[in-house]
Amino acid sequence: MKQILIITIAALGSAGTAMAQDATALPNPSSSPTPTPAAGTATAESVVVTSQELDISREQIVPSLGATRYTVGPDRLSQQSQGEEAPFNQTILRFPGVAQDSFGQLHLRGEHANLQYRLDDVLLPVGITGFGQELETRFADNISLITGALPAQFGFRTTGVIDIHTKSGAVFTGGEASLHVGSFDTVAPSVEYGGVTGNLTYYVLGSYLHSGIGIENPTRSSNPIHDDTDQYKGFGYFSYFIDDTSRLTLLLSGNDSNFEIPNNPGQIPAFVVNGKTMFDSSKLDENQAENSGYAILAYQKKAGDFNMQASLFTRYSGVLFRPDEVGDLFFNGVASRVNRQIYTLGGELDMSYKLNDQNTLRGGLLFTVSHATVGSATLVFPVDAMGNQSNDVPFRIVDNSSLNGYFAGFYLQDEWKPFEQLTINFGGRMDIAKTIKTESQISPRINIVYTPWEATTFHAGYARYFTPPPLENVEQSTIAKFTGTTNESAITLNSPVKAERAHYFDAGVTQKIGDGLQLGIDGFYKHARNVLDEGQFGQALILSSFNYREGEIYGGEFTANYQHGGFSSYLNIGYEYARGMHVSSAQFLFDPDEFAFIRDHWVFLDHDQRFTGSGGIAYTWNDWTFSADALYGNGLRRGFANTQKNHPYETLNLGVERRISLAGKQAIKVRFDVVNLFDKVYEIRDGSGIGVGAPQFGQRRGFYGTVAYDF
Repeated sequence: MKQILIITIAALGSAGTAMAQDATALPNPSSSPTPTPAAGTATAESVVVTSQELDISREQIVPSLGATRYTVGPDRLSQQSQGEEAPFNQTILRFPGVAQDSFGQLHLRGEHANLQYRLDDVLLPVGITGFGQELETRFADNISLITGALPAQFGFRTTGVIDIHTKSGAVFTGGEASLHVGSFDTVAPSVEYGGVTGNLTYYVLGSYLHSGIGIENPTRSSNPIHDDTDQYKGFGYFSYFIDDTSRLTLLLSGNDSNFEIPNNPGQIPAFVVNGKTMFDSSKLDENQAENSGYAILAYQKKAGDFNMQASLFTRYSGVLFRPDEVGDLFFNGVASRVNRQIYTLGGELDMSYKLNDQNTLRGGLLFTVSHATVGSATLVFPVDAMGNQSNDVPFRIVDNSSLNGYFAGFYLQDEWKPFEQLTINFGGRMDIAKTIKTESQISPRINIVYTPWEATTFHAGYARYFTPPPLENVEQSTIAKFTGTTNESAITLNSPVKAERAHYFDAGVTQKIGDGLQLGIDGFYKHARNVLDEGQFGQALILSSFNYREGEIYGGEFTANYQHGGFSSYLNIGYEYARGMHVSSAQFLFDPDEFAFIRDHWVFLDHDQRFTGSGGIAYTWNDWTFSADALYGNGLRRGFANTQKNHPYETLNLGVERRISLAGKQAIKVRFDVVNLFDKVYEIRDGSGIGVGAPQFGQRRGFYGTVAYDF
């Protein structure tokens, strides 16, 4: 089988997407080479050194003690398919246990989303899930995925933590202008610049993307119909050093993106509209606009054995779905214009204090206040008592709502080292969430890390988790307004979405062999009440949340990483099993037959994918870098109540890059990539399954070139 062959080839190079290791073994939070200070300025050199020292101190405030941590640095980021031009979700897809889904979604360890993102160790509030990637690979210096039994400082979103350490003027000194072009009308210019001025370090990035594949194609064709996207993004990092022990950091970002919704030709109309019975589905004109922005202000202070970071943040996120009002009525009997927005304000405080050689105390708090609004204007037809269309003249129903959310979390824990080889990190957190209802939980956490020999590390942990539903995806429709229309729900029950409560166990071991090879294996088990899941249940391509009364997830991961001289390689293999029973909230979203089946039967979660894999090799020779990587998926669920699965697939990507040095710091980088070398036709979704609205196919073969000028 081709997929086995590809994974075997990657394994022969020895492998792992990034090292699986406990935070105590990480030598430096940034794996970048030592930055080049501004020429002839002692101040700049001092600022660079101070920046590095404070980065290390900041990492000790919220370490991932006992959790499983996978980290990739600048070399790995540049060696993946399309390098820094790769969409952010494709970068994360090369971590262990991550499965891809439609609309750019990612699933880790058999869970739907439930990821939290941190920029320079500060929480980024959640936004509305759309098609676009607000975060960019290009502004990351290194990226870590922290998963497993998380220490007490990590709350609310607990499947995993995407920890991004951004480029700064201390790491990225100078500028780069690049142009990325290729298949599917891809054009992506970008400019980034960083440096040091006095006590200020800064880094800014601006980019634009036009592509003929905004979201996944619903057909097997290599040329999607009506699928263009235009995306404008900006990011800024500014850090001012008050003295050698403290600094202020400001992060700013903005994103404005527009997407055409791709068409599936040959569809047969199911409704009559104003006396007409025919409409060409290839001429539909649905669109979605997404815009967002965030600002984070953080103050960091180091005073002897005491470290702290306090931050304030705000974020806005909005999604507007615009239907084809006439065309959608022909095929769905419903045409909904949906506008969702969420505003969030919050603050975070994290502190650590080293009591003695054996104990380090850590504590902190987090609070956020959010306001979510949903506005919809829906064209529908009236129906008779049998549910059949009774009139061909549509009428409009307006349904607007809003919801406030208040979240607060407090934690305290102790890192105890009874002797050098053993670390026990124990503590707990208290979380409170007030949305439709008020819920809270005290959650104990404990992690044990044992290093009997320098090359071998064991870890094990237990965590109690409390996960409130994402406010932006809580369905707030007024069911009664649509009674007697083509948008009527067959089920009228609508229990409020509740917070998920779970017990999580994780254990693993990493082993270094020789100078360049590291292997890791990790296993996990989770049992939860009120399991949170999401799906696309309406016409608009926007997700809605619901609960299963009970669920369990278990699995494991194997990772390997090898590096020697100019050669490096990695391999990740993940296994998971995820199921739930009895839909206990937002029941009106479901078909009655599926709802009745799920009430009495365990069903696989729609994002369950039994096996995932990724691997790659790279070789650097003089100014040349050659790379190849592969992705494998065993297939997401499909069919009635997710009783079947989609077909397995694999893709292979190739890349080559050359750096041509010019005078001084100037250089030109030329890169060429082939994505999906064998033009594999693979279906991520087939349009069936719980909360799945339409089929989506993965990208066909594409050729891309990048020219960058460093100055």
